[in-house]
Amino acid sequence: MTAPDSHPPGPQRILIVRLSSMGDVIHALPAVAALRAAFPSATLGWLVEERWAELLCTLPTARAGPRSPQRPLVDAIHTVNLKRLRSSLLSSQTWERIAAGLSDLRAARYQVAIDLQGAARSALLARWSGAPTLYGATQPRENLASLWYTRKVITRGTHVVEHYFELAQALVGHKGEIPDAVLPSDPLARESVDKRLRNRTITDFAILNPGAGWGAKQWPAQRYGEVAQALAQRGIKSIINFGPREETMALTAAAASLGSAEAMSFSVSELIALTRRARLFIGGDTGPMHLAAALHIPVVAIFGPTAPARNGPFATRSIVLRNPISSTSLTHRHDPDPGILEITVSQVVGAACQLLETVHD
Repeated sequence: MTAPDSHPPGPQRILIVRLSSMGDVIHALPAVAALRAAFPSATLGWLVEERWAELLCTLPTARAGPRSPQRPLVDAIHTVNLKRLRSSLLSSQTWERIAAGLSDLRAARYQVAIDLQGAARSALLARWSGAPTLYGATQPRENLASLWYTRKVITRGTHVVEHYFELAQALVGHKGEIPDAVLPSDPLARESVDKRLRNRTITDFAILNPGAGWGAKQWPAQRYGEVAQALAQRGIKSIINFGPREETMALTAAAASLGSAEAMSFSVSELIALTRRARLFIGGDTGPMHLAAALHIPVVAIFGPTAPARNGPFATRSIVLRNPISSTSLTHRHDPDPGILEITVSQVVGAACQLLETVHD
């Protein structure tokens, strides 16, 4: 017989659906940490695009099984590669291929799925999992997604992290504080990063990230090099991080630094290890910036067409620079936003120095 003051155990098999991108997966981590705290014995699964699975689990680690520092939050990771299928996403053959690759998803017999992405494709995949209960926002990013939700949640949070947390709290059933993001720890990646830094005698450093999802969000690469020169005068080396198709931009910044910065590329696990060691992060609205914020690294955020209230650095010491002439738009324009071009090198350096001085106070 159940004791009168006991609580029902809640769902024991929960699926999180947040497919991409890097920043949004990171934004979802506090919500999933809240689910883990509320349902410590539950099986948590996460459906994610293959290229971002490393944010949840290190490469050498099994995608399912007992949790560890290498896969700290979830018990199972299910992956899909929609990038190469987007051009034919509505065809039956595409969904047959997806279904064949996700047989383990249905086999897991999830009781509840939470669609954090709010897109038609994520809602469809959540429904395809077979979970009888599907949570989603009352006003998702794509209205079509709400057709598949059985539980619609009114979210009032301004920031994306708050929005995701409210969806998780609807399942938990009570309010609480937003926990920290939890990211995997990869000893091999940490060793690789340490070796690269030792070989270059880099100890005290800032990460500069000139890349961003589209051109309108990118502050000119040459100005990052000029910022690196100013930081070098304070004894801080700059590492210019770059991802796929960003090497030319990074090399431009490195050349403008006159030897005070070095362009380097890292895997996701290596970038996590590197960021944990950084004194400061400087960059725009992009995944590496949100990673730095999640790890509580001080951030100078350079914003143009996206809204800092919704997408700015969350829960870390930060200074956001945004010119008043910038207007909020998610249109993926190639040309730099006029407002972001008005942000000067001296403004960025001043913000960086302010954060560095505050950290040492």
